[in-house]
Amino acid sequence: MWLVFFKEIKELLRDRKTLFFMIALPILIFPLIFGGMAYFTAQAFEKAESKVLKYAVVNAQYAPELAKDLVQSDKFERVDIGDNTDYAGLIKSDTIDFAIVMPENYSADILQSGQLTITLHLNDAQLNMVHNRVNALVQKYADEYQALAFSTLGVSAEQQGALLNPIELKQISTADQRENWGEKIGGMLPYLLFILCFQGAMFPATDIGAGEKERGTLETLLISPIDRTKIVLGKFLTIACAGATTALITVISMAVWGLVLSRGFAMQFVTDFMSQIGIVDFVLMFLMLIPLVAIFASVLLSISIYARSFKEAQSYMGPLVIFVIIPVMVALMPGVELKGGWSWVPLTNVALAMKELVKGTMDYFQLIAIFGSTALIAVLLLGFCVYWFKQEKVLFR
Repeated sequence: MWLVFFKEIKELLRDRKTLFFMIALPILIFPLIFGGMAYFTAQAFEKAESKVLKYAVVNAQYAPELAKDLVQSDKFERVDIGDNTDYAGLIKSDTIDFAIVMPENYSADILQSGQLTITLHLNDAQLNMVHNRVNALVQKYADEYQALAFSTLGVSAEQQGALLNPIELKQISTADQRENWGEKIGGMLPYLLFILCFQGAMFPATDIGAGEKERGTLETLLISPIDRTKIVLGKFLTIACAGATTALITVISMAVWGLVLSRGFAMQFVTDFMSQIGIVDFVLMFLMLIPLVAIFASVLLSISIYARSFKEAQSYMGPLVIFVIIPVMVALMPGVELKGGWSWVPLTNVALAMKELVKGTMDYFQLIAIFGSTALIAVLLLGFCVYWFKQEKVLFR
């Protein structure tokens, strides 16, 4: 078994593509994903905020002050559309970004005119910040007219607050900062870890089974005096080692890059959040990934043994990613918690446990069910893999 294992490890270390997915990808994936998302999101919002919006105003004579503010602002450019009322068509053709229609009852004396309704036509599906930027101008006059009305009625500042908000619901959250951010971030963490571990095991698995068939070296290995069970175990350990290495590098990369990025961008809350996750939590995350990787290794090796060629093996393994993603998506559903039967559901229980570890609300007794169920599935799949490898019709199909 160990001879097969060391042989496969040596061949694995010579494959640069496999090493990239095992080592380089986990190290680079976190700064690229989080740093890239933060950068492009900031760029998109900055572009939307600084863009000069073209607009058309209808019935400007009813609200001359507001219309004047729009004209004087360097964030807006007025376009004359005449009597054209096809605002949707004008916006779709990029003639204007929005059209604002003033009501005929527009007046500073809202006690007489009643509520004023200004109609804003815009394409709300785009990140153009139209509503926010126009509302900033409109809100200035809304506050002025409101204050004028209250002054006319002789309402004090305290009475104004009570009238506008008769009952205030004061919220005091019992969740600390770690639990709050852990709920938001912890759910997506298993998604990245599962995919990376699966890919880290998939590439060596494809080469170890189907690749050897193509090269014609599998027959040489089968006529050796090594028992077939030991051959399977050696190949399984190689794939599991590759997946576990990817898992370990991923967890370390997550911790290191989280601290580096938080300090580099001076995000104190991220620094505080990362510092609250103890080394024990990171170790448990890694340990939970080991039986998970064993499941991946057993399934992938069985497929690789069955496939006639490297390409055929890849075509079988590719769709399996969806079966890795679904348990993570289930863990994100409302009401699904690491309690009762969910702690025994393979993959989903690991995803839920990782979220609880990040939040700092982990019930460590649940680890018995998590490790027990996951390890049991891994052993059963490995047993099937051994049985599968002993079938001549499978090996030489």
